[in-house]
Order: sequence, then structure tokens, then C-alpha cells
Amino acid sequence: MGEEETNMAQLGSVALNGSSPKKVAYFYDSDIGNYAYVTGHPMKPHRIRLAHSLIMQYNLYQKMEIYRAKPATRGEMTQFHTDDYIDFLQKVTPDNMDSYMREQGKYNVGDDCPVFDGLFEFCGISAGGSMEGAARLNRQKCDIAVNWAGGLHHAKKCEASGFCYVNDIVLGILELLRFMKRVLYIDIDVHHGDGVEEAFYTTDRVMTVSFHKYGEYFPGTGELRDIGIGQGKHYSVNYPLRDGITDESYKSIFEPVIENVMKYYQPEAVVLQCGGDSLSGDRLGCFNLSMDGHANCVSYVKSFGLPTLVLGGGGYTMRNVARTWAYETGVLVGQDMSRTLPYNEYYEYYAPDFELNVRSSNMENSNSREYLEKITAAVIDNLRNTGPVPSVQMQDVPRKPFGGMTDEEEAELDDLDEDENKDVRMTEHRWDKQVENGAEFEPSDDDELARANGATRQSSNKRTFTDFGKDTEEEDAANSVEAADGKAAEANPEDSHDVNDDTIEDIGATEQEKEPAAETSVEKADNDKTDGDGDVGMTDSAPAEEEAKIKEEELETENASAPEAAGTATAEPEKPAEEPNAKQDEANASKDTEKPAGDEESKAEKAETADKEEQPADAMDVDGDKEKEGEAKVTEAAS
Repeated sequence: MGEEETNMAQLGSVALNGSSPKKVAYFYDSDIGNYAYVTGHPMKPHRIRLAHSLIMQYNLYQKMEIYRAKPATRGEMTQFHTDDYIDFLQKVTPDNMDSYMREQGKYNVGDDCPVFDGLFEFCGISAGGSMEGAARLNRQKCDIAVNWAGGLHHAKKCEASGFCYVNDIVLGILELLRFMKRVLYIDIDVHHGDGVEEAFYTTDRVMTVSFHKYGEYFPGTGELRDIGIGQGKHYSVNYPLRDGITDESYKSIFEPVIENVMKYYQPEAVVLQCGGDSLSGDRLGCFNLSMDGHANCVSYVKSFGLPTLVLGGGGYTMRNVARTWAYETGVLVGQDMSRTLPYNEYYEYYAPDFELNVRSSNMENSNSREYLEKITAAVIDNLRNTGPVPSVQMQDVPRKPFGGMTDEEEAELDDLDEDENKDVRMTEHRWDKQVENGAEFEPSDDDELARANGATRQSSNKRTFTDFGKDTEEEDAANSVEAADGKAAEANPEDSHDVNDDTIEDIGATEQEKEPAAETSVEKADNDKTDGDGDVGMTDSAPAEEEAKIKEEELETENASAPEAAGTATAEPEKPAEEPNAKQDEANASKDTEKPAGDEESKAEKAETADKEEQPADAMDVDGDKEKEGEAKVTEAAS
């Protein structure tokens, strides 16, 4: 009983340690628990749902802000990963995986990292929470960001590894580096954080510190002498451990190492990976940490008061991982938590004790005090060789944050009643989406649309189109109305004015400005002719040749019957009106032998004749000139 009371006191002391109020942002997507790798696989995304249920039942949501992050997109993932690798993850499914056998070998997708339904969506949820948490830390929207679905530290630039496909940690650190000069990454997973170390192995802007099992153990990296290369030399810290390390031993190495890291590196932000496979009794782990010892690391990092991104990671005994992450969430918000688990929908998972606790076992500790002291001294010596605190020239950061939302977009979502007060509360971001760019329409586009809509415009006027979605029937009806209005305007040019939706004209135009408009309408009527093939705006050459022959025959008849008529030839303006009759007879005679296009020719000729009869005198000047030229030829022939 005394030992149990002692454990209880220690448990409460961790939660109260560093209990200064911090603004905590918590990211959770309820869909994360719906994904499953394959039957029998040790990685269970359902563990995140268990942890979330405990967090809610302990009322921790009252002391933090809960968000559902936007899943990371392909473009955001390729900020670190290669395009072809992300494209493969996006395309491959269990149904078509046989056609991607070569790519599966290339990208290390297979047994440990299988293809499962929703693979790409799962990666998007994991990476989206880490990037959005980093973005909020950058904008000082929170002091601590938590994403238990993240922490997948094994994924490489162009391959999957260790149950990890997309390295959300690297993507989150890249977002932090947009505002922070130096970022510290701490990994307390039982496995070495090889993917993150590899990504920043040559830079001094990120220091990676990993406490892990080393030896014949996955991934087989993380030696003490792996300290970085080039500009990143001495900025990779590896602490290799042996089996069975206890809470006391872990605390004796973790705190002095992190204290010296803070002293020599002076980071501006911290990313903490809290892999639960370092807990005692883990399915794949070999350490002997209790929940209290694991949470002590979280509490110690929090005590430095730096912007911190807290992520999940490994952990393959679901009930222990869920209890530990729920408890560590309470540590982050500074709330003491009852040892007795509240009832929740997954209560049966925590049998038989139903307690908020993960106890250490009697496992042998292979890490002697001498061994740990020797490794600790070597690590601190490496930190002393880092030299002056590295810095970087900071530049202006683009307005749009990578993987996050702008302040204006966030305000737009918060303005739930903005539709009632658009003139007051419309944000700049929303206003930009409604403003039309003046250079959006090219002049050539204007001309094309003007001809299509049957509209006329002067070159000095700039037109704005407001309706492109009319149906074909509506356009035909509008064109017929415009044609009727045009004829009325031509019949009475002084009493009418053509105005439509697609043309901006000056109502007070002078007579000199009206004359070019009348000429434009005449040209439009000519261009609207239909040829034998049904093309608008074109005429066939055959009808024109026939019309010329008819005129020549009539002229020869007149010359033979009345040569003296040359003096009075100018008094025959009625001739052009009679010409359509001859053409109509010829069209009727060939109606049975010609294609249906002949009907269209006859209709077009009738329309042309009617237009000529209705045109005012100034619009017939062109035809009059042609008649005068014909009369002159007749006179010359008669003489």
C-alpha cells in the first residue's frame, strides 16, 4: 500500500510540474481511427481514437483549443518528398498494387509498409496536423501544439520505412524554419529517428537529439559517432541505449543532455516526438519505462517555455499508448488527473485494473551507471564543439503560410454571421476572390464574343462581359430581337438608337458618330449571309457568278431592243428590285436537283433583297455606284 501511495504522489507531481498556464492547440481528426494497415499488423491507428476518448472524458478539452487540421496536399508533401514517390502513394491501392510491383520495390512498400485502403488520405491527416500545429506556433496562436497522429520519423525522402510513409516531422520543422532560426528535435521513441536525422544531417539550423535502442535492432542506425557532416557537424546527437532502461536511469541521462543542448544551441522552438514504444511491456519495444517516467520527459521540455510541437510516434500496445498520451496531454495543459479511469466507450480495453497507469516490470536493466556516464560525457563534449550559436539571415516570409491558414482565412471562418453584414465584415481575402481582374479578358476575346453575340462596339469603348452562361436558345432569341431592332433603326436612323447589354455607347452621340455606326450595321448585315454549306458570314462564289450573267443578259436585251435608251438609263432604279425574281425562278427550277442548302441560299437572297429595299438612301450608295458603272458601259456600247 505504501508503494502505491508513493507512485500516486509521483504521478501527481509530474502533472503539477511546470503547470504555468500555456495556450495549447490540440489537433485530432475523427477519421484517423478508420484506417487499418493490414490484418495482424502491429501499427494500429485506432490507438489515437482511444487516447482522444480518454482526453475528452478527463475534460482536458476545457483547457485547450481543439482543431481538425486540413489534410496535407500533394504539393505540401513534396516540400520534402520527391514527386514520383508521392504520386505513387496517391495512385496505388490494394486493387491495382499488382501493376505497381516495380514501384513497390523501389519505394520500399511491402511487408512493413503495406498498401492499404486510404493510404494517401491517412498520410495527409498525419502530416496536416503537424504542419498546421507548426504554422500556429509560428504565428504565436498557441504555445504548445499537439498532434498524436504525427511523429512518423522513419519515412525518407523517396521511400517508406518502419510503418512510416510521409515524414510529418520534417514537414513540420520546415514550416517552423520559415520563422525560426534554430529548431531542436527530441526523439524518445525506442527506435532511432533516422528519417529526421537524415533530412537535416548537413545543416546547423536543426539539431536532432535521439535516445534509442542501438544494436541489432531496427533501423540499425544512430551510433554515438554519428554527429553530422559539413555545416551540420556536431548538430546530430545520438544517445545509444541498451535493453531494460528504467525511469531513474532515463531521467539521469535525459535532463543533463537536454540542459546542455539548450545551453549551447539555444533553440527558438522544440519538436518533441513521444513514441510510446519505449514504455514497459510494449509489443515491439525493449525499454522498461513507466508512464510517469515517459511523461517526465514531456514535463521537463515544457519547463523551458519554448514554442513546442508535441507529436506521437511508435507504440504498439494500444491501451498503454492511449493512457500515456492522454496523461501527457494533461501534463501539457497543467491539470492533475485522477488515477481511476472515467467510464468511456473503450473502457473494456483497460482491464483488469482500469487505472491511468503503466507500471514498470522486473526486466533487467542492461544500462550500467558507468556506461551511461561515459555516453553522457561524450555527448556533452560534442555539444561544446558546436561553437557559437548558429544564426541565419532572415528574409521576408511569403504571406501564405505553408500548410496553414492565414489570419484572414481564419477570421472568415470565425465570422459565422458575415452574410448578414457583408458590407462591414467582408475580409480582404474574400473581397479579393470577388474582384474581377481588369486584364482578364484579352482584346481578341472581346472581338470573338462580340461577333458571337451579334453585338457592335466602337474600338474606343472597353466592354465588360457579365453573362456567359446563356443557353443557345436564349442567344438565338436575343439575336432575332437585335436584328429586328437593327432594321427599325436603319429605317428611322434619326429616331432610334441601338443599345444592348454587351455594348457601351454614348446616348448623346453626335450625327458624325452615328454615321460610322450605320455603316457598321450594313457590314454586319452583309457578314450575316449564309452560304450553301450553312456557314454564317460567308457567301458562295457560284450565286455571284450567276447574278453577273443575268445582268449581262438583261443589258444585251436592252441594247438590242432600245439602243436609244442609253440617254435615260439613269432613270431605272427599280431594276435591282426585279433581279431577285429571276433568281427566285432559277432557284425554284433547280429545287428538286440541288441539295437542301439551296433553300438556305434562296432565303438569304430574299433577306438581302428585303434589306436593300428597306435601307435608306445613304445606305444604298454602294449599289448605286455599281449601277452607274453598268450604265456607263451600256452607253459606251451603244455609241
